[in-house]
Amino acid sequence: MENSNVQTGDKTKHSYCCLKTSSLDKTASYQIKQFLFATLQENKHVFNGHAILCIGSDRATGDALGPLVGKYIKSYCDPPPLMWGCLDNPVHAVNLVDHLEYISKHHPGVFVIAVDASLGKSSDVGTIEAGTGAIKPGKGVNKELPWTGNAYVRGIVNVGGFMEHMVLQSTRLSLVMRMSRIISLGITGALNLYYRNYRPATIVHNF
Repeated sequence: MENSNVQTGDKTKHSYCCLKTSSLDKTASYQIKQFLFATLQENKHVFNGHAILCIGSDRATGDALGPLVGKYIKSYCDPPPLMWGCLDNPVHAVNLVDHLEYISKHHPGVFVIAVDASLGKSSDVGTIEAGTGAIKPGKGVNKELPWTGNAYVRGIVNVGGFMEHMVLQSTRLSLVMRMSRIISLGITGALNLYYRNYRPATIVHNF
């Protein structure tokens, strides 16, 4: 869970917000796909493979965005891409460091797309942001966790700044479901497009 009010574009923050789109926009998943595809293209000679890290917990509606994205990606792709975090096996504050260490040890040089929920301004609720660089999970609920990912997609699910844990519990499920479907379609679309252009396809949509 992030706090979207942190400034991006500052090198000390390690993240650069490049795309903002509304979850009500019918082209939202297409925008995410095109942004991530361009990002993968720019880094094709730098990293060794791709992975998705969906961060969050199924114990709070607002924080379930990441696990839901993981669930949808698994259902859309056969075989699924290299990925951690879903409803059955969520990646959250307790085990995030263990997962990062595992990825570093067993998949060195992999390009990680991090997915997380975020709290922000009331006017931004329902917005999906994507960018390059790492994100800081847990910041929205005052948890100190390591910077994560080489690119990210996050959904602003509710208002931050006051009683964040209660806010996450009272987040509307319909919003989280809609955003998670859009994000998962954008990510799988980007990976499909990338593999079609640069190596034999290993991901197939099951719509």
